Amino acid sequence: MSEIICIGRKTVYIDLPVQRVECSKCQVVRQVKVRFADENKRYTHTFARLVLDLSRHMTIQAVARHLGVSWDLVKEIQKDHLYKRYRSPKLSKVKRIAIDEIYQGKRLGYLTIVMDLQSGAVIFVGNGKGGEALAPFWKRVKRSGARIEAVATDMGPAYISAVRSNLPDATLVFDHFHVIKLFNEKLTKLRRDLQREAEAGLGKPVLKGIRWPLLKNPDNLDDTRDERQRLNEALKLNEPLATAYYMKEELRQIWRQSDKAPAEKALAEWIAKAAASNVGMLQQFAKTLAAHRSGILAYYDFDGLSTGTLEGTNNKIKTLHKMAYGFRDTEFF
Repeated sequence: MSEIICIGRKTVYIDLPVQRVECSKCQVVRQVKVRFADENKRYTHTFARLVLDLSRHMTIQAVARHLGVSWDLVKEIQKDHLYKRYRSPKLSKVKRIAIDEIYQGKRLGYLTIVMDLQSGAVIFVGNGKGGEALAPFWKRVKRSGARIEAVATDMGPAYISAVRSNLPDATLVFDHFHVIKLFNEKLTKLRRDLQREAEAGLGKPVLKGIRWPLLKNPDNLDDTRDERQRLNEALKLNEPLATAYYMKEELRQIWRQSDKAPAEKALAEWIAKAAASNVGMLQQFAKTLAAHRSGILAYYDFDGLSTGTLEGTNNKIKTLHKMAYGFRDTEFF
């Protein structure tokens, strides 16, 4: 075997003939193992550790240039290290998990991410989205004997069905951020529909320019850009939009209660109020919340369990992918 290492500013080559031995019984020829390097690798364990230490502070290209080796060799060392350390995370003690999807562009498409909410570790990455992407994960869970008690996810029917089929004893906790996000999507569509109606009747864009103020928390409105004033003026002109907007703020209160009992009351009151309104979007959303009532209130049974931590990790993944200008090697990514 041979290896290139850097000592000071000089490149040093080490040539070491590795003996082969033959078994006298089965006649199989094997290479004698050496303690300082893996078989078929052209670098030692010490060199690999140096590369990994430098990789904490430098890009692959910078490490390769500094050590006088190829980009592919540095990447190979990183990939081998990641594979050994993270290929099979232990699941036997996992109790609470979060499931979410992330879109990585046309080439990679969707990835389904599963996180252990107690340790913060990503314990599974599946190709695609929905129930099928989780099939390998359920097999590992069954082999590990893990007793998962709670799963935080959105209200997508694919994830709900997959969890109920594979973890019948686990409690589904519908993430409150996704509930608010879904409401905001419905609110945005309502604004567009009302805007088209207003423009057809009045001949002018009375609801334009308020999309983002409409979705913001009132405390975050930017007065220097007159967001509060523009929003108030638009709400005065359209009663259905004003009703939906104020119901959005009331919806947040469901997750701001001291415990489950007042939260259950707040949810029931919101559903009843939305159902009694003359706004179709609110009436439909009331049915959605009523159908998912237990999963929404389970937030209080598991100390505010949500996918928030996983959302943060997903943002880091997106940033990593963007900084690297993409990855040719999907497994390495």
